[in-house]
Amino acid sequence: MADSLAALVLAAGAGRRLRPLTEIRPKALCPVGNVPLVDLAIDRVAPVVGAGAGAVAVNVHHGRDQLEAHLAGRVHLSVEEPVALGTAGAVANLRGWLDGRPVLVVNADAWHRADLGAMVEGWDGQRVRVLVAGRPGEELGPASRVLGSVLPWSVVRSLPVEPSGLYEVCWRHHQAAGSLEVVARDVAFVDCGTPADYLDANLAVSGGEPVVGPGAVVEGRLVRSVVWPGGVVGAGEVLVDSVRVGETLTVRAR
Repeated sequence: MADSLAALVLAAGAGRRLRPLTEIRPKALCPVGNVPLVDLAIDRVAPVVGAGAGAVAVNVHHGRDQLEAHLAGRVHLSVEEPVALGTAGAVANLRGWLDGRPVLVVNADAWHRADLGAMVEGWDGQRVRVLVAGRPGEELGPASRVLGSVLPWSVVRSLPVEPSGLYEVCWRHHQAAGSLEVVARDVAFVDCGTPADYLDANLAVSGGEPVVGPGAVVEGRLVRSVVWPGGVVGAGEVLVDSVRVGETLTVRAR
């Protein structure tokens, strides 16, 4: 059944809590370990569904121009206009592309080390499956750390093409009906929604060492900090628990 899966990487969000970083680039293009979040997500789903525009879709709205330029030719781009459609609406909007296939849905802004292939293995093709970071036996709730969800075509075709969320219009109803399956793995997980969380994801990748992007110039001292590609840290500067963008933007993450 996994062989017929397609994947959707959700990347249309505004990233308001991650400002001012998301005023420079959309959240999905913010680098973790010097790799844009959306690329990390694509790399996670590719071993499960395959690569290319026939297998992987990415929805875009906020930061559309930058994401389209970054992803051109690599995935199927699902442009949402005039408004972003939310997690459920994004799936419904892809019915024509999915064309009867089930879909693995993941968030671009979730950093983790879970093996999604192992979590999809054994899926019966009928029930909704939600993948979470947690202990086996954990129940799904609004605070769950969601790694992804597998939706059968029968569910995809019933979702509304309007702004809506998977938890509200799909998961909780199937949970109440006993047709939802939760698969949990105790893995490292960071929702990169705030500057502090975004910094934590980078430090998790680096083992706590500073992360310096390509082309950056660091003449000062870094402590648990991130310097974006092309950033500059001048002589005499000391950055602690911060993200530096360009020459002057410093985002304090603690």
